[in-house]
Amino acid sequence: MNKTDAKPADVKHAHAVVWIDHLTAKVFPMGLAGVGEVVVHAHPSSTHLHHKANTIGSGQAAEDKSFLPAVAESLRFCRDILIVGPGTEKAALLHYLREHRKDLAPTSLHAEAADHPSDREIIALGRRRFDLE
Repeated sequence: MNKTDAKPADVKHAHAVVWIDHLTAKVFPMGLAGVGEVVVHAHPSSTHLHHKANTIGSGQAAEDKSFLPAVAESLRFCRDILIVGPGTEKAALLHYLREHRKDLAPTSLHAEAADHPSDREIIALGRRRFDLE
């Protein structure tokens, strides 16, 4: 089960920038009225797995199947989305949104690599992308 923290609740903006890795998604809905913040946490089956020789399995925790749907729900009012992050989870979210948000044009979804920027840097990336400066 995911925990979602929203500030303010249900901010309705046309744009959003999302920083995501396999455990957390920081969603910043933005527009001329300001910037909101939603944090979605994944809860994998275990965060500490050790690979043991001669055993079956990859030694990786099973992914939280409700994580991407929860992130997508936090983007339900957004029409132009920039996804950034350090690993493959940004591509997984991009694919998920393409499959489940048929209302979005292909040019409405953008993805860029970004290691671990501050919240201020994430918001600046979105403002530049959406010409909100």
